[in-house]
Amino acid sequence: MRKAGLLLGGCVRSWKSVRMASSGVARRDLLANKVALVTASTDGIGLAIARRLAQDGAHVVVSSRKQQNVDRAVAALQGEGLSVTGTVCHVGKAEDRERLVTTAVKRYGGIDILVSNAAVNPFFGNLMDVTEEVWDKILGINVKAMALMTKAVVPEMEKRGGGSVVIVASIAAYTPFPGLGPYNVSKTALLGLGKNLAMELAQSNIRVNCLAPGIIKTNFSQVRVPFSCSCGWTRQERRA
Repeated sequence: MRKAGLLLGGCVRSWKSVRMASSGVARRDLLANKVALVTASTDGIGLAIARRLAQDGAHVVVSSRKQQNVDRAVAALQGEGLSVTGTVCHVGKAEDRERLVTTAVKRYGGIDILVSNAAVNPFFGNLMDVTEEVWDKILGINVKAMALMTKAVVPEMEKRGGGSVVIVASIAAYTPFPGLGPYNVSKTALLGLGKNLAMELAQSNIRVNCLAPGIIKTNFSQVRVPFSCSCGWTRQERRA
């Protein structure tokens, strides 16, 4: 009984530590003096990630395709006392990617973290009905732009002795959503991109990881697309 009590006590202490860490009690300033770029970060998952990075002490650069979205997000986060700036960035445009990197370097002196969150999904239907234009847009933004965004930040991370790249994929990479074929394919490709980047960038002390969110209630998921998941219930939302 005494052993069982000690084991239970250890579990309770561990659980309290996890709760404190997740609540920010133990994590405050964990990322002090780190600089993070987050693409598509003025709403939804991207905004939540940007906020948490800043709450943990990082200087964060948010971005969006629209200036008004950047202004709104920056004002909100700065209003919370967080170290945040922002700039317009369409990740599919080389000049915008360059401006995002330049903004971080000029404002904060370098780059330690990249969170690639930008994605598009302009199609719903059968895979055989997808046009070449749609394939080009989805793979161009969801996959190619992520690879090029990483390429743009790696030299700056190397100057600081390493860094971290986080690629936001989707649960659709593992369990395809009906009607979202090109999107599913693009998210599956990101798993391969992450594995290759992790292998190649390890020598530069740069970690690469993929996130695979499930269905998250965001503006991106507001277009109603019915599908059933393997657990037996039905949702009317698109993706994470």
